Amino acid sequence: MKKLRIILIPCMVALLFGPWDITAQQNREQMAAYYYDHGDFTQAAQLYETLYQQGNNKYYYQRLLATYLELEQYREATKLVQQRQKKLPKELSLIADEGNILLKQGQEKKGRKCFEKAIEQITANLQPIPDLAMAFLSIGQNEYAARTYLTARSKTRNKSLYFNELIGIYQRMGDYKAMTNEYFDLLDQQPGMMGSIQISMQRALKEAPDEQLANGVRQALVNRIQEHPNNQNYIEMLIWFSLQENDFRFALEQAEAVDARFPDKNGQQVIQVAQIAQNNNVLDVAADGYRYLLAKGKENPYYFDSRTGELEVEFSKIDKGYSTDSKRLEQLKKRYQDAFEELGKNEHTLTLMRHYASLMAYHGGDVQAAVNMLDDALEIPRLKPQTRDEVKLELADLLLFGGQTWDASLLYMQVEKANKNDVLGAMAKLRNAKLSYYNHDFEWAKSQLEVLRASTSKLVANDAMELSLLISDNMEDDSTYTTLETFADADLLLYRGMLDSAWSTFDAVSRSSLSHPLLDEVLLRKAQIRIRQGRHVEADNLLQRLVDFYPDEITADDALMLRAEINENQLKNIDAAIECYEKLLIEYPTSLYTDQARKRYNQLKNE
Repeated sequence: MKKLRIILIPCMVALLFGPWDITAQQNREQMAAYYYDHGDFTQAAQLYETLYQQGNNKYYYQRLLATYLELEQYREATKLVQQRQKKLPKELSLIADEGNILLKQGQEKKGRKCFEKAIEQITANLQPIPDLAMAFLSIGQNEYAARTYLTARSKTRNKSLYFNELIGIYQRMGDYKAMTNEYFDLLDQQPGMMGSIQISMQRALKEAPDEQLANGVRQALVNRIQEHPNNQNYIEMLIWFSLQENDFRFALEQAEAVDARFPDKNGQQVIQVAQIAQNNNVLDVAADGYRYLLAKGKENPYYFDSRTGELEVEFSKIDKGYSTDSKRLEQLKKRYQDAFEELGKNEHTLTLMRHYASLMAYHGGDVQAAVNMLDDALEIPRLKPQTRDEVKLELADLLLFGGQTWDASLLYMQVEKANKNDVLGAMAKLRNAKLSYYNHDFEWAKSQLEVLRASTSKLVANDAMELSLLISDNMEDDSTYTTLETFADADLLLYRGMLDSAWSTFDAVSRSSLSHPLLDEVLLRKAQIRIRQGRHVEADNLLQRLVDFYPDEITADDALMLRAEINENQLKNIDAAIECYEKLLIEYPTSLYTDQARKRYNQLKNE
């Protein structure tokens, strides 16, 4: 076989030089590339010599020069460069190639002299600049590549030239001081480029291997603000940068400082920081920002946004399980009522109306007040059909919560019928299937859930699959459905907020069997009860038991995600939260929570 290979290769090479010029040219290129990529530079050089002689192709020149250098044939390399220089005297990259050949031979001083010569010959003609810079970059001479672009700037007196190229070089060199100066010098020259600068900087911060760039940017901004205290661009950049670093409190402090120094801004930066903090669930910072703006009075252009935003934040605190009491709840209820009296009930306050209804029903125990509020919402003129159906869906949930199952089912069916081919319709169908499950109509519920498992909504499909499996697994295990019926009763009690009764009913399920397939679900539901009661340590322990004893059940990733959130937000045990997020990512990579867990894991690890 070896002999055959030895015979074939010369034959193949001979064929390459046949009369079919175009085909032969392509074959030579392919064979030359093959030899080059596999380290046979002698064969590659022979082919590239032939290819280069047939034309002044720059690619063939670069490959031929590279093969000469690999073979340490410095005389041939020098001759190649000099011949090309005679033909193309204005091609400055050839001077860099000449210098590289000298460096390869250990002639450092002469090589550097060539590099300096190339830089000196730069003029206002920009045509040779990219090639010269790339020639320097290809041989690892990053500083000379940067000098190439900077010299071109000087010759053309255009300080904004080659911004992205220089940023890339400084990033490669790890010269973060030069990199940040490049960003802010451009900002000085072209303030309108702030958005582009932020995009570039955001990309660089993500790609940075450590905190050096972030620290450099922070220090550079502080220094420039101290030197130019009235430069609003620098302060806006500092606010933006603080938000990128998730330092929302510092961002708000700076936004308020800008507002105090530049009253004509009317709190523009403050409202932006408050809204971004709210979207990132940094609720205390958001609330402080809104209150700051509210103190400016009703004449402030952001009064309405602050008025509604501050109430939304307070609602979120309660809805996300922050500790509360009846007194605080009553105060918040009064503030909502005051807001409706001041701002009215209309499409602009619809979110407030929906939150108030949720607050009254699920936290205040006043279902009728909640239903009345959503009825008012449905009376708002010119409400978009989809928005109206969203409110109907919430109203149906409230009616089910209040025990009016028939009325709830009718509304679910209305919403499903009006939105057959979209997610809202699928959600209505899912909730109606759950209602059938609560009513022990397991066969019907299962048939509806099987359809929903093919839903385009990943969330709906996942919920449908979980409930479908819960029903089907336990219908097979218990032909009388007795335990499943008890569990469904407990589930309905839990949904309706009757927590003590739900706990006792779930206990009855646990006592019915020591090895029933519903036991992992019981642990999950009990943990949810404790969360709603504010007993987070007990909830965490229950979830830990579920993960330890039932790691292969469908509820395991739910338990891990809940544990992570409890430890992060309520128990403030960040190490435990990170451990849960990491375990979820490693052991349950197909979980619905993977993206969310990865985001929180990365943020916590970087804080």
